[in-house]
Amino acid sequence: STGELLAALVAAARPLTLRDLAAAAGMPPAKAFPHLVSLLKIGLLSRDASGCFAAGPLALELGLIGLQRLSPTREAEPEVVELAASTAMSVAMAVLGPLGPTVVRLEESARPLHVSLRVGTVMSLVNTAIGRVFAAYVADDVRAGLLAQDHLRLAGSNAADALADKHGAKLKEAYRERLAQVRAGGMDSALSRPVPGIDTLAAPVFDHTGSICLVLALMGPSGSFDSDATGEPAQTLCAATLRLSRRFGWMGAG
Repeated sequence: STGELLAALVAAARPLTLRDLAAAAGMPPAKAFPHLVSLLKIGLLSRDASGCFAAGPLALELGLIGLQRLSPTREAEPEVVELAASTAMSVAMAVLGPLGPTVVRLEESARPLHVSLRVGTVMSLVNTAIGRVFAAYVADDVRAGLLAQDHLRLAGSNAADALADKHGAKLKEAYRERLAQVRAGGMDSALSRPVPGIDTLAAPVFDHTGSICLVLALMGPSGSFDSDATGEPAQTLCAATLRLSRRFGWMGAG
């Protein structure tokens, strides 16, 4: 059917020939072709010079409308609740607010952590996992501006702790390497820091522009869970953030 052809094209995430698209939808090319012609006419599909089918202008407009209606924090709520339930850990959701990485949702586990973290807490870009994940993915000029105010945040540091010059153009080597590790691994951890006895795993959520829009973090008592990047909690967290990124239109690597 028409819907199966569209679903096959979405799943492929690239332009397809008539034969490949029909095969992916499980129908003969002769049956698929009339459906594709109809989709071309209304603009849901387009066809390039090599004859491959791709999303058309109407499909792109519909996609943009859908993306504009998404509220990342609202859409992420069920994932936050599910993460807390499936891991039996506390889950924080943070956005980049005007004052820096800000916790906007906190789902406590059955065993509350009693830490100084609450909705509205603004996190250090240097000394917290949530803050470092944001720092790893924002533009250089945005990071430099935020680092100048880091001493005002939870576990904040003086700019000199992260910057090699007062203009914010260069990061100190250890901090630059840590942010590179975050980008390479797609997450960060903080073990008993900045809160003694509490371990944190944090991972980014991206939007359709490839920009970081949220960070989700798992938190639990130190030593009570596998905090390694290859451990089950980390894998569960990264699966959740990837699902959300896909939902928000991110097309990056899995």
